[in-house]
Amino acid sequence: MNTFARRAAVALTATAMAASLAACGEAGDDSSGSSGDNKTIGLLLPESKTTRYESFDYPLIKAKITELCSDCKVDYKNASENVSTQKQQFDDLIASGVKVIILDTVDSPSAKAWVTEAASKDVKVVAYDRLAEGPVSAYVSFDNEKVGKLQGQALVDALGSKAATANVVMINGKESDPNAALFKAGAHSVLDSGVGKIVYEQSGEWDPAIAGQKVGAAITSLGKDGFDAVYSANDGMAGGVIAALESAGIKNIPVGGQDAELAALQRILAGTQSFTIYKPYKPEAEKTAEIAVNLLNGKAIDSLADTTIDSPSNKAIPSSLLEPTVVTKDNIKDTIIKDNFYKVSEICTADYAAACKAAGIE
Repeated sequence: MNTFARRAAVALTATAMAASLAACGEAGDDSSGSSGDNKTIGLLLPESKTTRYESFDYPLIKAKITELCSDCKVDYKNASENVSTQKQQFDDLIASGVKVIILDTVDSPSAKAWVTEAASKDVKVVAYDRLAEGPVSAYVSFDNEKVGKLQGQALVDALGSKAATANVVMINGKESDPNAALFKAGAHSVLDSGVGKIVYEQSGEWDPAIAGQKVGAAITSLGKDGFDAVYSANDGMAGGVIAALESAGIKNIPVGGQDAELAALQRILAGTQSFTIYKPYKPEAEKTAEIAVNLLNGKAIDSLADTTIDSPSNKAIPSSLLEPTVVTKDNIKDTIIKDNFYKVSEICTADYAAACKAAGIE
């Protein structure tokens, strides 16, 4: 999303800044860094194709840090899915004197060496949403295998009486994302016994265009009648999946995702997407901000991270795992709207007014 501009060491025009935003921090942001004054918290997010990061995670984390520590600064950068870019951003934060980094890693195994080096310099790393390898100080996310189980069960429920004999296409997340493996495992734990057969399975790389291409390949391989539902690991890819199905003239088959993106909620109301998984970003972001501020101030985090989790490289990482929820047309009002995640006016635009009214949302 081109809403943030690249911080640069030389003067750039406003147009050039706008065009280069995805790799770096917001123009005018509190991202001037620190000289080891313990008042700057680094925030590294992995990509901007998924709308949540720029629209929710970054502003929510920044707002909570500012609320808890009025003179703290947030040095924010987005890696645009590039591991080398994120490594450079991480190194730059350490070089500037930052003592706490919130890291949503592009690639978990790659981050192990960075996190280990940071620990050797007494820099605390909070793994956010995705569990980075290495000696992270804390981890905040959702129970991501449960997310996958909810997705699988929601797809079975959407298939109804057809589930036991249904052929299902699976479009999974990016293989380097540790969460994608958990979503996949959780979904398989339900679908392997809950549907007839998984007839095609590929990674959509968290990219709607790639997901659409993969479903196009499935249609070519299996035929238009060769499958009965599509599991999509997130809502962005579900949009690409649904576009590919519509282009092929395939209608009325269940497609699910996750993240409760605005476009997905509108598709659910319109009947082209069956469900999403709502993961309330505000409590996730705010819990992370609280942990980061506590670590910055040398305070305990036991009450904030009340469980532990193991990564492939480290054991008993202090963690906080939040609860996800399945959202369908029937409970958008009692979840998304009740929590003010989106306003009715944002969901129920002119194109979706009739669908909203039919769902009791006005």
